[in-house]
Amino acid sequence: MTPGILSGIFTAYLLPARYAERPRAGLFFWGLPAIPLEPAIKRAIIFVDGQNLYRSAKEAFGYIHPNYDVQALSQETCNRAGWTLQQVRFYTGIPDQQDDAFWHYFWTGKMAVMGRQKVVVYSRSLRYHNIQIKLPDGTIHTKLVGREKGIDVRIALDVIRLAHHNEYDVAVIFSQDQDLTEVAAEIRVVASEQNRWIRIASAFPSSPTMKNKRGVNNTEWIPIDRALYDKCLDLRDYRPSGSSSSTSP
Repeated sequence: MTPGILSGIFTAYLLPARYAERPRAGLFFWGLPAIPLEPAIKRAIIFVDGQNLYRSAKEAFGYIHPNYDVQALSQETCNRAGWTLQQVRFYTGIPDQQDDAFWHYFWTGKMAVMGRQKVVVYSRSLRYHNIQIKLPDGTIHTKLVGREKGIDVRIALDVIRLAHHNEYDVAVIFSQDQDLTEVAAEIRVVASEQNRWIRIASAFPSSPTMKNKRGVNNTEWIPIDRALYDKCLDLRDYRPSGSSSSTSP
């Protein structure tokens, strides 16, 4: 047997008693790390990309506003997988009041409720720019559109930081954003460095009519069907009284 094939294994060659005066030496093999044990209790942290979750639910189930209860959805996802929910973290871009008062008040109210549920909330102002849309009659229409900046970066940083601090065994990212692919590779590096079991998954609403049925590459995919999603609806009304909006959140 070639040294270095197995790690930390002691092999003793035992001979009959008449050879006891000249025992043969055992062999020690070192070099490879031991395979980390899967923990009996798996601590999970949920990272929710609020806008990505909303867009996926809209495409999958037809909902026109963010009606999910992230605490309930996170808890139900962990229950089904046999994981212990440690923390829920929510990330979203929101419009400033002067740009879109309706969605500003909507998100402010919804995130206040999340805070009372002990959800860790991170938000950033949307950045706006004009886009031109060509109408069927050939005329050009200019529309002001808000874009998120930095949300995926913040999620990535937190997933890696909390892994380094050994805060979880399972990271579940509620997103289909492929910009997070490299996070999965980095978590595997952390697991190797710490010689411990870490699992990373991406969860997303899914239905037969969806075009995008992929989770984040290099993660375990957890499709959320309508029955599970509808079990975790947030029925609170965060709309400011007497107002309405035709824009996206």
